Amino acid sequence: MGETKKIFVFDDNRDILDLCTFILEDAGYEIKTSESANDIENQVAAYMPDIIFMDNWLPDLGGIQATRAIKSHPDLKHIPVIYFSANNDISALADEAGADSYLSKPFDIASLEEIVKKYI
Repeated sequence: MGETKKIFVFDDNRDILDLCTFILEDAGYEIKTSESANDIENQVAAYMPDIIFMDNWLPDLGGIQATRAIKSHPDLKHIPVIYFSANNDISALADEAGADSYLSKPFDIASLEEIVKKYI
């Protein structure tokens, strides 16, 4: 097996972060979480994840601005960003942000693992 794949989850809800960490670590991934999009480029560059999950409602920047910042950064734009939110219009928000895909909340474990496998 190659090196462990890394996932970065941005969400302002600690319960969601804990849940994602539990599910994804159990599936064999290395996880980093953040409750804020503050200094997003440096947070992501310091970890260099294989995939990013981005909540819409984040303190500081917000998910759309944070995703755009990542996607406009030359060293980070290749990293898939999965937009995830309980918002009814998540598809439009993901498009607006420039995300690679999206996952609606609440999500089931199978959907989370499926989207990770698709992009890693």
